[in-house]
Amino acid sequence: MSVDVRYLALGGVTAILLFGTLYSVAYDTYLDTSNPVLTQLPHHLHTTHYFANKANILNLYFIKRAWGWTSAAFLTLWLTSPPHKRTVHRVIKWGVETAVWLVFTSWFFGPALLERLTAASGGECTVTLQSGTVFTVPYEYCFTRTAISRETHPSLFVGPFAESSLWVPDDRLPVLPRLRKGHDVSGHVFLLTMSVLFLVDQIRGSLRARTWSLAHACAVAFNIVLVAIWLFAISTTSVYFHSPFEKFTGYLLGVAGYAVTLLS
Repeated sequence: MSVDVRYLALGGVTAILLFGTLYSVAYDTYLDTSNPVLTQLPHHLHTTHYFANKANILNLYFIKRAWGWTSAAFLTLWLTSPPHKRTVHRVIKWGVETAVWLVFTSWFFGPALLERLTAASGGECTVTLQSGTVFTVPYEYCFTRTAISRETHPSLFVGPFAESSLWVPDDRLPVLPRLRKGHDVSGHVFLLTMSVLFLVDQIRGSLRARTWSLAHACAVAFNIVLVAIWLFAISTTSVYFHSPFEKFTGYLLGVAGYAVTLLS
């Protein structure tokens, strides 16, 4: 009896995230991204651990474009599949996952669901000045991603913050407010978990085929390599970023996001 690769993928994601999270707690390697002061500073291990630096290649060119890479991998797999496997149903699944990604990370009748969750769990829209001063502004500036400065929003730079704001050099203005202090669900864990499960589900049909065309073999290889990259990205995120509970909720949302496709 063959093993369903979807269960292997889920088990792999779970094990990697669990081990990385336990390691991050045992050796104090994770950065609390909800802390408005700490999150503005380099990771405390950025000089000795390459993947603790947010400017690493994996983060800049893969994780930040994760759904684009996942979509490209799926489309190459679908387009090179035999005609009888190039079904509309598979495209609908991809469309459902794309909608889940948009709803949680970009827009849900206004702010994205992850932003709404952060705000509802006690998060504040904060601005951190170079002097280290942190002050709160209305949520709308975070939800609309509006950059602020003394020139564009003078009413915000008054009272005890007026003097501190003078220490902000011109190249740091305007400043973009960020949602901090609430429950900051790991968006990376959410998206990478969903991407791994979705791609493995799509590869599953190809693995049962006896023969592949050269184009389809290349597409399958591309998907497998990308899944491996996403698994590695989950491991680096679990070790270096977010609190354990924030990673756990990101994992749950990722599994739930994939599970939606099982209903379509």
